[in-house]
Amino acid sequence: MTTTKFTPLRFFRLSARPSLSMQLMMVGLAITVVFVLIAVFAPAFQAWGWLQNPLESLSNPIHEPPGARHWFGTNRQGYDVFSRTLFASQAALQVVVLATTLSLIIGVPLGLVSGYIGGKLDRVLLFLMDTIYTLPGLLLSVTLAFVVGRGIFNAAIALSISYIPQYYRVVRNHTTSVKTELFIEAAQAMGAPTSRVLSRYLFLNVIQSVPVLFTLNAADAILILGGLGFLGLGLPEQTPEWGQDLRQALDALPTGIWWTALFPGLAMTSMVVGLSLLGEGLSEFINPRWRR
Repeated sequence: MTTTKFTPLRFFRLSARPSLSMQLMMVGLAITVVFVLIAVFAPAFQAWGWLQNPLESLSNPIHEPPGARHWFGTNRQGYDVFSRTLFASQAALQVVVLATTLSLIIGVPLGLVSGYIGGKLDRVLLFLMDTIYTLPGLLLSVTLAFVVGRGIFNAAIALSISYIPQYYRVVRNHTTSVKTELFIEAAQAMGAPTSRVLSRYLFLNVIQSVPVLFTLNAADAILILGGLGFLGLGLPEQTPEWGQDLRQALDALPTGIWWTALFPGLAMTSMVVGLSLLGEGLSEFINPRWRR
């Protein structure tokens, strides 16, 4: 019987081989980067003549199937589906970045202060955040969309409110466990002010899970934005947006017009999958113990 000699070099190669979840994270990162590049360069592609104007109605023909002239066909308004699908990534990226950034800016400091100070402030904030957290994200976003109206910034506000409790809960729970560590007590004994303890000692120790939450919330925000657009509550009418295009394509599906719904749906699904894979991979990278 032959045996394989296990050399240090072979051990290094085996240990350096990425795990399945890390490979999926790289796939998710690649998908996310592709959509970011499309969102950034879509106006330049249109200026160079590579993309048609997504708001230019081609009155003849409408509902043209995919072909050489229109790769993804045209919809019932005569808009080029390929151009609208690519430009919709721009609106999705703007809303997602604004929503997740706003919720992060508000939720993280509230979690730090609530977990560190405790007492009545902590109980009030915890009750308020738990109340918001119990409401379904889409239902809360729909309700807020009625109040604030349509638009990119308004949609971002409606989405961010449902994500603030998630950042708050994660950061608060980490803060309550870290604030009893010896280095925190030493800083307090040396007379360090509360602002310095929060910013210098606690923040970097409790922020580790926030990037994972950021990417997963971004994926969820795309789905909720698509739901708002499908209900006619997201962005202004005729704006290139996947949910709106799916709503407009719904009536054409029974007549065999499949392309107006297929390509926006695939684009939205691909971006959600990419961000989800990226978030799951980041969670393993940040917490190596989860690899088992």
